[in-house]
Order: sequence, then structure tokens, then C-alpha cells
Amino acid sequence: MGDAMPGLWHWCAFGPDAMTRDLKTDGHAKGGDFLPPIKLPRRMWAGGALEFHAPLRVGDVMTRTSTIREVVEKETGAGPMALVTIDHIILGPQGVAITERQDIAYLEIPKTYSPPKKRPTPSTSDFQIEMDVTSPLLFRYSAVTFNAHRIHYDAEYARNEESYPGLVVHGPLQATLLMQAAVEHRGAMPQYFDFRGVHPAFAGEDFSILGVNDDVSTMRLFTASSGHQCMQANAIWETTV
Repeated sequence: MGDAMPGLWHWCAFGPDAMTRDLKTDGHAKGGDFLPPIKLPRRMWAGGALEFHAPLRVGDVMTRTSTIREVVEKETGAGPMALVTIDHIILGPQGVAITERQDIAYLEIPKTYSPPKKRPTPSTSDFQIEMDVTSPLLFRYSAVTFNAHRIHYDAEYARNEESYPGLVVHGPLQATLLMQAAVEHRGAMPQYFDFRGVHPAFAGEDFSILGVNDDVSTMRLFTASSGHQCMQANAIWETTV
């Protein structure tokens, strides 16, 4: 109790509160309560941005206020898509601790796996960390975030129902690992962090974290698999860091 809360761990405190009987077959809560009842079946946490205003500590009482900023529906080369943008305000003992934008994407489920275009990782980086992203890690992260989406722990479902080749690594888990790497290499929490998924990552495949120091205040970060990007992120510190 009282230790500083690592960056992005507040996500473990605000999981969905749906009863098991109210989950869809994919494990997500049914829409129409807070999230709009969008009919497109595939839902994913596509990205987001956060500003950190005051530290949070283990044991702090936190509250979160969430507002839907906008819902955008459009046609893409892969078919129809809806993007829901949510604004969160997280309050702690010192007032506003975090302001956050969350981007949730809804898509059709393809009959066969059709990955997005691969983006190469930077040719050089200031650090690279190799990791084993295993199915137990995904299961445990699902548990602590109360995320019942079956693509993260039910391989048969992921393959047969959502056309993925294996268990999908959570977007927020990748973001948390990137934040952890940024803090370890700079020695301080950034004041700003954003992230965006660009390609799925799968349990059991090679997985690495790369960091590029652009200057004294900014760092670009990537998760990568087989030489291509899976997630992009940016961290910004005050120039005094």
C-alpha cells in the first residue's frame, strides 16, 4: 500500500461490470448500456491517448467518469467500420490524475484471416527487448482487467469463429509493456502517452519492444513480431527529465 502505481495499471481498476449471463458469445458485454449497440461483430481497442496530471498510488480511491465523444461509421477497403471515441477522467486523492481518450473499433469478421499491410520496424533503435508472450500471460491479463473476450484465451474460438491464426495479444497489454519500457529507460513517468495498434500480435510468436529516442523529451516505441510493427506509441516528458 502506498507504492506508486505503474503507468496504465489503472486499467485494472475499471473493468466491465457485466454479469456472465449478459455476455455475448465472444465474451464481450452486450452493447446498449453505455457503449452503443453497434451490430458489427468484431470489437477491438484500437488505440488511445493519455495525459498524466497527478500520481496515483496503490490503495488510492479512484473514480472514473466516461463520456462518448463521437461515433463515426464509414466504409473501408476491408468493409464497414465504426469507431467509437470515449473520453475518460480518472480522479484520485489529488483531483484529476489522468485524462484519457479511448478508441474502440468495430469491424466485420472475415471468413479467412486477412492481416493488414505490414509496416517494417525502424532500421535502428536505442533499445530492443525480446519477450515471451505466452498464453498464461494473456490469460492472467484478461483476468486482472476482467476482459472475457475469448480471442485472448480460447484458441479454438479465435481460429474457428474470428478467423485468427492464434491467441491475440491484448492491445492494452502491449501498451502497458511499452509504457513500462519507456519508464525503465527514462527513469520517470511521461506526462503524455499515445498508442495505436497497426497489426495483430499472437501468443507464442516472437515478440519484441523497440524504443527510439527522438530527443530529450520524446520517445517512439513499438511492439514488433517477425520484423513488422504491431503497435506504435509515443511518450513525451517535460524537458527537465
